[in-house]
Amino acid sequence: MSNIYDVAKRARVSVATVSAVLNDSAFVSADLKARVQEAVAALRYQPNLLARSLARQRTQTFGMIVPDIANPFFPEVVRGAEDVARGGGYALLIASSDNDLAKEEVYLRLFASRRVDGIILTKAPGRLPPDLPQALARAKIPVVQLARTVPGLAGDVVELDDRAAAYEGVTHLVRLGYRRVGFIGGLPGASTSRKRVEGYKAALRDARIKLDPALVVDGDFRVESGYRRGLQLLKSRPDAVFVANYLMTVGFMEALRQYRLRCPEDVALVTCDDYPWMDSFSPRLTTIDLPKRDLGAAAAQLLIERIAKPRAAARSITLPNAMRVRESCGCGLRKRHALAR
Repeated sequence: MSNIYDVAKRARVSVATVSAVLNDSAFVSADLKARVQEAVAALRYQPNLLARSLARQRTQTFGMIVPDIANPFFPEVVRGAEDVARGGGYALLIASSDNDLAKEEVYLRLFASRRVDGIILTKAPGRLPPDLPQALARAKIPVVQLARTVPGLAGDVVELDDRAAAYEGVTHLVRLGYRRVGFIGGLPGASTSRKRVEGYKAALRDARIKLDPALVVDGDFRVESGYRRGLQLLKSRPDAVFVANYLMTVGFMEALRQYRLRCPEDVALVTCDDYPWMDSFSPRLTTIDLPKRDLGAAAAQLLIERIAKPRAAARSITLPNAMRVRESCGCGLRKRHALAR
């Protein structure tokens, strides 16, 4: 393999000139730059990225930890982050924590040892070991918290309006005349879960509907929990249900089938998040659409800006949601009944 000395010899310039051209670190005349670039192409020279990162104290990489890359919510989030990171000259390393604190810690320490330039973290429920935030701070590795937040971890935050998402979905059901609105929440301990149950309770409170604890159950954002908690919830005979994410909705629909209940005729349904295939469901699902790609893009942009201005004040961004009304909420049925009356 050719090295930088071969390039310098072929271009008839110094090694320092080759380095200046490759790193764009100093002014080089157009003639010399052209000779270096021609030599690089002719010799198929590949710069030593490790040496370059050591010299610059930058690896041009970001680490990103999500709970579960198999969850259809996160690929879009990752893609948004990747597009912005790449546009800023950074590569993205991805890890799944499975909401496991020990696994999350391993990945955070691995990213720190690899000297990534920044980390995007969707936090597993629970606190970090006390020394870890300090170690990241000493290494000058900024962390952007994505979607979830945890006390004791300083830095920028980008999140969804989880409270508003649940509030809007439940309020929509109440406006359609439902009074026994059930709720299947997410993973206990996650800030997203807490905020969505807060939105559910606030919607009932504003509608002057008394909260029935039997209508509130916790899942874990996965299909199986939607099924198991759905079976439990349906024993309390809700006339409508808000489910905190799409995967649990898949499980809940199976619970409805097991009870031989129809949606929306027997139980109306609104869920969090929207996908292109939602129109293929029967009934088509009413959802609160969460801006997944924008979420990842905003996190990567915050990280790039933090690296450029490390002493700037921490920023917090909350992205808005949008409601997609389809059949599962029963609005078509309610409208026909009203017209009949």
